[in-house]
Amino acid sequence: MARRVETRNESLLTRAVGAVFAFLRHAEFEIIFFLFFFIAYLLFKDVTSRPEYNQIFVKKPGGPEFWPF
Repeated sequence: MARRVETRNESLLTRAVGAVFAFLRHAEFEIIFFLFFFIAYLLFKDVTSRPEYNQIFVKKPGGPEFWPF
């Protein structure tokens, strides 16, 4: 049985939106992977920029100590 091929007269905007959604379906894992690391970076940057959390990196007078307390 032969398939009928229809010519669709879709607008450029409709085809562009369809292409974007096709790309998002194809690259879903990579997008989620990137967003995970980006959000983790923002959270880590926020936590380490606070002075009370940054005290473990400050050297105490009296020699080197390996424990932060």
